[in-house]
Amino acid sequence: MAPAFVLHHHRKPRPHFDLRLEEDGVLRSWAVPRGLPDSPSDNRLAIAVPDHDLAHLTYEDVDKSIADIGTWEEHDRTDRRMLFTLHGRTGRRRYALIRTGEGWLLHLTKEQLPDDRGR
Repeated sequence: MAPAFVLHHHRKPRPHFDLRLEEDGVLRSWAVPRGLPDSPSDNRLAIAVPDHDLAHLTYEDVDKSIADIGTWEEHDRTDRRMLFTLHGRTGRRRYALIRTGEGWLLHLTKEQLPDDRGR
């Protein structure tokens, strides 16, 4: 079974998103202040935050909702980059997490696979 992901939308303390990828029995997590990138030219800051318990996959409360959920697959990983595809509610998108010194950038790749509807 493919590992799961969830994209949480937080409304407090300031609006932001958390990308969580299931790996090794936990959810590896990055805070993405401006949300996932919409185009390959739009890189987004991604701040690594502590791992979360798998129970956070479906967790919601007054200040946190699920923006997207599904599975993910890894295509390639080095110390400086991870290439992966999110298979969410509305289709699939391929991203790269790129290490930049102490931080990360989240990048929507130019090469996108057709989604399950052939687009």
